[in-house]
Amino acid sequence: MRALALAAVLALAAAGVVPAQGTTAPTTPTASAVVDSDGSHLRDLSRGRAEIVLHLARPVPYRIFTLTAPPRLVIDFRKLDWSGIRPSDLLEPGRIAAVHAGTYIPGWSRLVAELATPLAVETAQMTVDDTTGAATLTVLLEETSSPAFAASAGVPQDPRWDLPPVSLSPMPPRDPDAPLVVVLDPGHGGIDPGAEAGQLQEKSLMLAFARELQEELLRAGGYKVILTRNDDRFVSLETRVSMARAAGADVFISLHADALSDGLAHGATVHVLSEDASDIASATLAERHDRGDILSGSDLTRTDDEVTGILLDLARQETQPRSRALAQNLVSGMSQAGGPMNRRPLRSAAFSVLKSADVPSVLIEIGFMSSPRDFRNLQDPNWRLGLARGIRRGLDSWRVQDAARHSLVRQ
Repeated sequence: MRALALAAVLALAAAGVVPAQGTTAPTTPTASAVVDSDGSHLRDLSRGRAEIVLHLARPVPYRIFTLTAPPRLVIDFRKLDWSGIRPSDLLEPGRIAAVHAGTYIPGWSRLVAELATPLAVETAQMTVDDTTGAATLTVLLEETSSPAFAASAGVPQDPRWDLPPVSLSPMPPRDPDAPLVVVLDPGHGGIDPGAEAGQLQEKSLMLAFARELQEELLRAGGYKVILTRNDDRFVSLETRVSMARAAGADVFISLHADALSDGLAHGATVHVLSEDASDIASATLAERHDRGDILSGSDLTRTDDEVTGILLDLARQETQPRSRALAQNLVSGMSQAGGPMNRRPLRSAAFSVLKSADVPSVLIEIGFMSSPRDFRNLQDPNWRLGLARGIRRGLDSWRVQDAARHSLVRQ
């Protein structure tokens, strides 16, 4: 058995950050390693300590860091396959309160451990069996003070691993004669599966529907359509907003099919931004959607400040009425397509993904996976096609109204 943990790696462990193994950029293996649940665990030890042990089919590059608000430990891996594994089954809750794992972006996976108490990385080591080639990652954690935890927390800046920085540059100028630029945002993705029912995950369903809606709009003509993700990857809420602005979007539509524990919600709803939720269900949905960034291990410490920088009150005075008009037209188009719509189809809440100051933005719950009727509809390609046509009709009518409104403003 040989150890792959470098001295430089272990020297930084006490600071809460373990960089990727090796001194050069991690290579990308041709196939993913798999996690073996046998012998893998996350559990408490004595004397204020905890450990994470993961058995892997072969060694892979990794890095470890911690985050605050709330306290979390994050382990990134290159080419590690979590399919077929329920990370929660590996956990014996204690100092580690919950665990999530899955794809971060293609080629990268991530484990996020929610910590019940601040824990610092004591040691981290990957050993390899010389006979089988299998690897074991062992991470020992020890209790630390909140100030010490906060001082060592943060995402290490490394272009070999990190996503591109979020751009908050001004919107590009719009060409009035160009096609309407629609940014479709399939909810969730990667490590964040969204709602789940049986084997169906919201992230996969919304990606399929976004592609179907994209095809419907392109076939109709007069539209340019951009997806915030076109595969199973994680995209932070902040990045989704930034992508719409960078694309010069005329419209931003976030697509979801959530689930509520009371099981009473059913039918499609269209949401617009409001600091005060229109109802308890909308407030609950907004909290669930924003929690996806926490589950994914996103650093939220500066997000509020950065997003606030684009929440320009003057711009929103114009954008909010346009967003509400967009929502009303979408409700009408979807209703005419057969819905079914919720009895209160137009709602509002503080959805972070709708916080662009200068892009009319709505969030559509096309149905609820917790509703048996909606669940059947969501799996029916013909039903989804009808709904896509209804959304397209709503966009058609809104575009005409919005152009007329702008004409009056210019006069």
